[in-house]
Amino acid sequence: MSHNGLTHMRKDSCFDAIQFPAYDVLSFYKITFIIDNKGRVRYGQHYYDFDEGSMMFLAPNQLVGSTEYSGSAEWFVLLVHPDYLLGTPLAKKIKQYAYFSYAVNEALHLSDKERKTILSVFQIIKEELDNRIDEFSQDVVIAQLDLLLNYANRFYKRQFLTRKVPHTDLLQQTEAILDEYFNQQKGLEQGLPSVQYVSDQLNISAGYLSDLLRVLIGQNATQYIHYKLIESAKEKLSSTNLSISEIAYILGFEHSQSFSKLFKAKTQKTPLEFRHAFN
Repeated sequence: MSHNGLTHMRKDSCFDAIQFPAYDVLSFYKITFIIDNKGRVRYGQHYYDFDEGSMMFLAPNQLVGSTEYSGSAEWFVLLVHPDYLLGTPLAKKIKQYAYFSYAVNEALHLSDKERKTILSVFQIIKEELDNRIDEFSQDVVIAQLDLLLNYANRFYKRQFLTRKVPHTDLLQQTEAILDEYFNQQKGLEQGLPSVQYVSDQLNISAGYLSDLLRVLIGQNATQYIHYKLIESAKEKLSSTNLSISEIAYILGFEHSQSFSKLFKAKTQKTPLEFRHAFN
């Protein structure tokens, strides 16, 4: 089904094995909703067990790895071209949903109640695209798409909380990675630790890590890195005779002015003022 050539949704079923191309770059937003699955999904080099009610999201211009469905499955696929959203608030809003950059193993897993809610929205969009192409169709479809994305955002937050034990382990691992980074003075060679560096160490996507931390501790990944950086700086300011420039360099800053600016923004004191006040 298509609407002005910009939005496309299909409901597919497959049995035995179906394989898609090894690599492709999409120019659409892609939302996949697995309604029923009695097999396994091979994505790239790995297999994943997606139950019914799983959702995956991809943004335009992402490289999509090979996908193979083994067994039987039924799913909705919604493709939305960015041009379809032009002139609407959703054109900007959709870019704020980090789950469009999550890895495939970070899919959204819905409860039975959530699954019914998402299915009802997909059915409305499908009916609209099938039967009611008029001057109101685009507004209706975009309103339902906005609702769908809001539900996904809510349900991801629920998933972070209901899987709190493994996610707490990730928080502890994140803290350990940053402690090691600063204690071993890796900033001397590698500069400031980035969100991508931490997420690579954890084998999760940067967006998933940031959203997870925001739910667990109220800080995104960048804010948490800054928090750990400032804590390390405080320790060095209070227990060593290193100069401000030396501390900045050890932490990974290219310029001590950048370090002093960040330190004051986080503590309301310059590094020197903190050192003098502490002493």
